[in-house]
Amino acid sequence: MRNYAPDSSEAMARILALSMLADGGLDRSELEVIDNSKILARLDMTEVKFEEVVHALCQDMLQCLRGYDYGKIELDRKLINQLLAEITEPRLQKLLLSVMLAVVDADGKMSDGEAVLISQALNFWNVDLVEVSQVQTYSLAMALKPNAVYVSPRAHWQTV
Repeated sequence: MRNYAPDSSEAMARILALSMLADGGLDRSELEVIDNSKILARLDMTEVKFEEVVHALCQDMLQCLRGYDYGKIELDRKLINQLLAEITEPRLQKLLLSVMLAVVDADGKMSDGEAVLISQALNFWNVDLVEVSQVQTYSLAMALKPNAVYVSPRAHWQTV
């Protein structure tokens, strides 16, 4: 598996790509979540560059796979932890988890692979869902009210 610089756009994009592929396939609704979240712009990444990261992840997964059974590729926990370890900044971890949750929920159901990935990310980064929900509230508010200013962790907003 190739290495990316800690907290780099590529490392974060790879985690998002992994969340998109964790259920065994790439779904249009997952791509729409990525697009609607504006996460690529926040990562200073173009759609073309994101596609390159997704493609590179697929190549790496084929080379590093633990098991191959009836079209399923499984990555072991150690390898997933190596990918998660490239995101060291807690703020970025929470942001990624927020988008990852939206991605795995895009089709209205959570597969075993998606559940394992989310659970492993929460544990590895030592983040709880309350912290992630605060990021989701902030992101939603920013999408609805781009001139809003976040003034407390209790999700109070002021419009400027």
